[in-house]
Amino acid sequence: MRSDISQDQRALTIEDANLPVIDLAGLFTGDPEDKARVAAELGSAARTSGFFYITNHGIPQDQVDALFAASKEFHEKTRSFKMKYWSGFTTHHRGYVPFEENGSDFPKLINFNEAWDMSFEAPENHPDYLAKWRMTGPNIWPDIPGWKDTVSGYYDATFNLGLRLLDALALELGVETEELTRHISYPTSQLRLLRYIENDMPATKEMVGIGAHSDFECFTILLTGAPGLQVMNAEDIWIEAPPLPGCFVVNIGDIFETWSGGQFKSTQHRVANIGKERYSMPLFFGLDYHTVVEPLEKFRTPETLEKYPPMKAGDHLMRMSINAFRYMADAYAKGDLIPDYDVPAENPFKREAKEV
Repeated sequence: MRSDISQDQRALTIEDANLPVIDLAGLFTGDPEDKARVAAELGSAARTSGFFYITNHGIPQDQVDALFAASKEFHEKTRSFKMKYWSGFTTHHRGYVPFEENGSDFPKLINFNEAWDMSFEAPENHPDYLAKWRMTGPNIWPDIPGWKDTVSGYYDATFNLGLRLLDALALELGVETEELTRHISYPTSQLRLLRYIENDMPATKEMVGIGAHSDFECFTILLTGAPGLQVMNAEDIWIEAPPLPGCFVVNIGDIFETWSGGQFKSTQHRVANIGKERYSMPLFFGLDYHTVVEPLEKFRTPETLEKYPPMKAGDHLMRMSINAFRYMADAYAKGDLIPDYDVPAENPFKREAKEV
């Protein structure tokens, strides 16, 4: 980590506060005892750190390498080429996100990243695509030979890994998998190809790779190629989460915290401004837009129902995205985007960190 980082951007090293590394091989053997053992490890991590590494996940290294190459190939294109696919041309958030689109407070707060965003493919006649501003619809693709096949192939593989994780977490919670998967037909599960931009600005709360946040979906499967990621552990202390060879980083999101009545932790994370080019690719595993999310029946108590009132999965994603992307904030301000849900200034799942 750079030496000029501000105090509020510091974190413990992974040597000081280890994150769990969970071997998923047992999910692929067909042995119920193997599956139960892995599920228990996942549940333990979800209840404590909320973040963990997974290994033996079944996604081949050559597919991972191909995705890194595809992301680099796109992001090295000219600005004029990339802007032909600007996400602001869509109402379902597909395509290129330049760094100045990140957050409605730019340039007071700068997130030094740019992204390509795609999601689960839905047809043009899908009612949520026709209704607009519901994060559902067809993808768009840059005019780069072979690019669509590489990126969509990785998406499919990682999405299927997400289904295995969902199955294991359902087992750990003691609920039927179908109780969760019945909400997945055209989900808002998004893949982002992020490039963190080289710069000579300081590492402060106002100059970040990505500012502190939780993720809004079930969980995130993150592929990252360089240090910079920091996660908040169960004690609300920031710790570094550098890449480990052959591993993904997984974090629990807002939906699973709600489903579990707070047993699973939707953990804050951020990327410090390391000043160097850096690539990462998160897949946010989500649900269908209109899924009503509340504590699962076995976790419903007066306390959990008060803390986690019902919300639509897609509404929660949209209300957080409005302030995350300038083109959405502009549409909201102009009355082109008229939500029937509240748009809070910050995520109600936010937690405050303790100083290192």
